[in-house]
Amino acid sequence: MENENLTYVEGEQLRQLMKEKLVAAGLPVAQAEKSADLLIFADERGIHSHGAVRMRYYAERIVKKGYNLEPQMKFEQTGPSTGVFHGDNALGHFVAYEAMQHAITLAKESGIGAVGIYEMGHSGAIGYYAKQAAEAGMVALTMCQSDPMVVPYGGTKPYYGTNPIAFATPRVDETPVLFDMATTVQAWGKILDAQSKGRAIPDTWAVDDKGHPTTDPNEVSALLPMAGAKGYGLMMMVDILAGSLLGLPHGMHVTSMYKDLSEYRRLGQFHLVINPSFFGDQDAFLNKVEQMVKELHQIQPAKGFDNVYYPGEIQETVAKTYAQSGIPIPTDIVQYLESPTLY
Repeated sequence: MENENLTYVEGEQLRQLMKEKLVAAGLPVAQAEKSADLLIFADERGIHSHGAVRMRYYAERIVKKGYNLEPQMKFEQTGPSTGVFHGDNALGHFVAYEAMQHAITLAKESGIGAVGIYEMGHSGAIGYYAKQAAEAGMVALTMCQSDPMVVPYGGTKPYYGTNPIAFATPRVDETPVLFDMATTVQAWGKILDAQSKGRAIPDTWAVDDKGHPTTDPNEVSALLPMAGAKGYGLMMMVDILAGSLLGLPHGMHVTSMYKDLSEYRRLGQFHLVINPSFFGDQDAFLNKVEQMVKELHQIQPAKGFDNVYYPGEIQETVAKTYAQSGIPIPTDIVQYLESPTLY
């Protein structure tokens, strides 16, 4: 099914196409499967900025050896509830997933699991990892640094990255409550998505090379922090926890995502996992979460809104719609995925 410049693709078909392209580019099969899981997780929830639109980039970086394709990953436990996962500059999807498994194990044993990830590539939509912990019955926060593409509040030149934060909590026999946000007004991937669809962007998202607001995604030089100084403070916090704390490059020193695709990026990420049973009655906690969801849904929506959703819930409703209609992907991206072209 096609509409304008979009093709609607069934989720499993899209996942398989992306996996095959990654393998063809040279990524080991196990890593390609996990990466495809992350990419389809994003696209099927309408987070197209972190889905198939990224495929040419990943494939080109794989071909140019910008990821370590034979990494020696290892987990170093540094305390009863802490550890460092050494990603050895592999593509971040597989690294962050494995690190979260260790954080979950620590939390099951000691109540808290805090794991820093040392040196990895881009890890995609980080809500996937928070959801991973919630599905294991844990509450989770995860955050990662990125390269400088955001002007600090009051400035005109970029210093920090979009530095996203994700949070998830389990529910009683329901999809976990999950939200995932960049600390900018919008993620850089939203700019890429607008470029791929030939759409203008709001003038509150980004600035051009002179520091002036722009509506043309092709003129974007840097993004703007969300909520002004508040978003600016959050991106600093993420950079410290996911970068400086681990002895990794910080702020303006983080390696660019796009300048040299043959260079390792040495990114950091930080997972914090909490076992609810160490802080009270787990069933009572889950019932509180259900009560919260019910009460939010019962609030009268404001003018122009149909319902009140908990943060992140709209993505789950999008996923249900796409499960019926297929996932809308720019037709040129689908053609690329079906072609023998690597990038």
